[in-house]
Amino acid sequence: MLNISDLRAAYGESEVLHGLDMTVAPGEIVAIMGRNGMGKTTLMKTLMGIVPEKSGAVDVGGDPVTGLKSHHRVAKGIGYVPQGRMIFSSMTVQENVETGLTVTGKSKVPEDIYELFPVLLEMKSRRGGNLSGGQQQQLAIARALASDPKVLLLDEPTEGIQPSIIREMARTLRKIRDQKGLSIVVSEQVLSFALDVADRVMVIENGNFVHDSPRDGIDEARVSKFLSV
Repeated sequence: MLNISDLRAAYGESEVLHGLDMTVAPGEIVAIMGRNGMGKTTLMKTLMGIVPEKSGAVDVGGDPVTGLKSHHRVAKGIGYVPQGRMIFSSMTVQENVETGLTVTGKSKVPEDIYELFPVLLEMKSRRGGNLSGGQQQQLAIARALASDPKVLLLDEPTEGIQPSIIREMARTLRKIRDQKGLSIVVSEQVLSFALDVADRVMVIENGNFVHDSPRDGIDEARVSKFLSV
């Protein structure tokens, strides 16, 4: 569903991603782990077209998206939940979710999105800025789902969120995958969350993938070593 081959990205002269290869199967959840500054967010932003590719190729469901602007990538099937959530704080919950509809041609948010996040249904007319961190994260995911993606990218979704909500989020992401058949790529530093949610765990170090393992049989000690400062 998502294919990345020899992907390179740079900020100016400084190359950050060094020829990454990665394949995500339909309905697979992959966690990309690594310390701060190792390339997780740059990878997400490059897949989304926010940071341009220096070289390499990305395709979604067989459709090339390399070189496309972000909104065209959304139309091709990439949903994105950025680090820090980036919801529209002065707009209502419903208005926030509706911004995700722009590429679908629909004017009404599908009911199943609110079924996944009942708290958002209760708070439809509340401003996004008045929600808690966990609720804002749910809102950001709902907004991404409104674009009817094939692949959902989540950048550090557990950042600043309490542990009980993190466990709930893992359950919700698996439910989204099961109900919608989505492929999900999540960048993460919390190993317990990655093991809770992912089918496969990859580790990025200095812009290269250095570890790739199915969750069953993962060497937790080895992965933890990559994550420790």
